[in-house]
Amino acid sequence: MPEQPITTKSDATNEIAPQRKIIHVDMDAFFASVEQRDFPAYQGQPLIVGGDPQNRGVVAACSYEARKFGIRSAMSAAKAQQLCPEAIFVKPRFEAYREASSIIQAIFLQYTDLVEPLSLDEAYLDVTGSTLFSGSATLIAKAIKEQVKQETGLTASAGISYNKFLAKIASDMDKPNGLFVVLPSAAEALLESLAIRKFHGIGKATEQKMKALGIECGYDLKQWSQSRLQKYFGRMGVYYYGIVRGEDERQVHNNRTRKSIGAETTFNTDLVATEDMLARLQLLAEKVVGILQKKKLAAKTITLKVKFDNFQQVTRSHSEQDVFHSIDVILRRLPQLLDKTEAGSRRVRLLGVSVSNLSSLDGQDQKPEQINLL
Repeated sequence: MPEQPITTKSDATNEIAPQRKIIHVDMDAFFASVEQRDFPAYQGQPLIVGGDPQNRGVVAACSYEARKFGIRSAMSAAKAQQLCPEAIFVKPRFEAYREASSIIQAIFLQYTDLVEPLSLDEAYLDVTGSTLFSGSATLIAKAIKEQVKQETGLTASAGISYNKFLAKIASDMDKPNGLFVVLPSAAEALLESLAIRKFHGIGKATEQKMKALGIECGYDLKQWSQSRLQKYFGRMGVYYYGIVRGEDERQVHNNRTRKSIGAETTFNTDLVATEDMLARLQLLAEKVVGILQKKKLAAKTITLKVKFDNFQQVTRSHSEQDVFHSIDVILRRLPQLLDKTEAGSRRVRLLGVSVSNLSSLDGQDQKPEQINLL
């Protein structure tokens, strides 16, 4: 986004408001990428996550190597096997995907509170008011991508623009591992050249209907009046009229309050020594306390998460008598919690620290949230 912010006039206040800066982050072939990360033998192979091709299974996700054969999500597994007989089929491991998603969503919340997850692998972020990187949405998106890669081993593509629709379009423009910006000055030309199937919100049935009416691309769609679009497409006609002109006033919504604050990391090399584990746990605790203090929250419960090299996972928790918001309390408890696991006698591939039972330092209790922060 431009370093000098573009401004628009608000009809409601008649004041000049900064142009919104929206980032859409979309993980690349998420389920398949998690499998390829966790099982090196799958790397570089046409991998399909989904059901059994012999039992009417469906493709849930596939690697980019599989996509080269024309395989896509929601395709029947039998059809996918016909297109690529050498494809490797694996069953989904949703626990692993949720774990990775939790880390990724937590990373987003380090950069802005305005995060709207759409699924396990994508979210909108509004960084309009951010002062990070001098307010550059492009540099923020780059930093997020780098941190996601560092902490999860996965790649993400990011799209940046002044509204949600264009940011989502942008995230698809340079996959995988892409970073694409749609400036206000470039939006019109991009949308006019875009094939109808590339417009989010236009499915296969609508695409066929539009093509039957002579609408093949954004330029064709733009020639239609709003009333004419409404005649053929009902209320969606208003939406189509706006998006082809780059108009989308939808806000990035985050109505969640915090249930817990957590940080975790998966190691490239399994840890053996408890001294190494405690050193890593201290770094995680520092991240947790940083967010705890930034949000002016206190906690009462500390939870340690340990995943061993065979993917077995255990958690150990302790609730203090009084609330806390300093790192000293956490660091005092972590060795005790670690001693209650088999760490030290078994190899460890992941460690995590979280705090819960949150309350506001201003005296206002927090309502539950469904995801962790970092």
